[in-house]
Order: sequence, then C-alpha cells, then structure tokens
Amino acid sequence: MNTESLGAIFLNACLVNNFVLAYFLGICPFLGVSGKMETATKMGAAVMFVMLISSMCAYGIHAFLVAIDAPFLQLISYIVVIASTVQLVEMFIKKMSPSLFKSLGIFLPLITTNCAILGVALFQTNKEYGFLESIVYALGAGAGFTLALVLIAGLREQLNFADVPKISKGTALTLFIAGILSLCFMGFAGLGA
Repeated sequence: MNTESLGAIFLNACLVNNFVLAYFLGICPFLGVSGKMETATKMGAAVMFVMLISSMCAYGIHAFLVAIDAPFLQLISYIVVIASTVQLVEMFIKKMSPSLFKSLGIFLPLITTNCAILGVALFQTNKEYGFLESIVYALGAGAGFTLALVLIAGLREQLNFADVPKISKGTALTLFIAGILSLCFMGFAGLGA
C-alpha cells in the first residue's frame, strides 16, 4: 500500500511526471489533435474519461488476477478494457456531436492504442495504489494530458499569426515547442521530492 497523500499523487501525475511531457507517452494525439484549442480540449476530456474508467477497471482486474494467481493475464486484460471503453466513448461522441467526431478523425479510435492510458493502468499497479489512489492518479494523469494538449494547441494557434521562417514551419516547429514545454515541466521535478 502506498503512503503518498492524494494531493501529492495528483500533482505527481499531472505536473511532475506528466505522461506527455515527462514520459513521452501519448505523443500521437499530442501532435495530431493539437492544432485547434477546441479539438484539443475535447480530446483531452475523452482521454481523461477513458483513463478514469480504465484505471478503475484495472484495479479490479489486478485484484482478481492476483486472487486466482494469474497475473500474467494482466496486460491483455487491460488492453481489452481500454478498447471497450474507447468504443463506448466513440459511439457516444458520434451520437452526441457528429462534428466533433469528424474533427477528431482517426485520433479517436487511436485512443485505444494510446500508450498513456495503458501506462496509467500499469503504473498504478506497479505503485500498488489502492482504489481511491488509483482514481486520483488517473484524474491527475488525464488532467496533465489535457493540460499538455491545451498548452500546445494554444501556442500553435498563436503561431499561425507569427512570421515563422519556412524551414521551421509545421511539424518541426511543433516538435521544437514540445521540447521547450518538456523542459519547462522538468522544473516541477522539485515538487515530487
């Protein structure tokens, strides 16, 4: 059982060990959906929801697999839960907001293969978090993922109005900004002590 406070778990997952900017997990949607603030915010909310549901299920699955002495099934079980949750989110978004469904495009089903979501499930298991700690960890990781998406989307929208040399336009500039953001988030490492 872990002895960290819930606030420390949240801050650690959100800022100190941000899944995108510190662990470099979930880079595909980070680069692909961060062109517009609105799309980035909604993608962040979808990923946070999937992280939360997957985290709760992963806690139960882990307890069950340990009880029946079959922890080797952990990874495949997590993947099945994540894929199922993403399918539910995809159907919900398609029904409630067809325009958002179109704007997210291929990145919505790719949440299934988003390594940040699988990382949350595996990291919380390895850290031996309890149920409430797992929920807080997933919320912190989701908030950090959303924060990273919103930050890069805001910067990319502002750069549309800037005079940028041709050689650094597009993906090169986005990666450069992502690197600077990652360095900025390293400054939060002192909070995790």
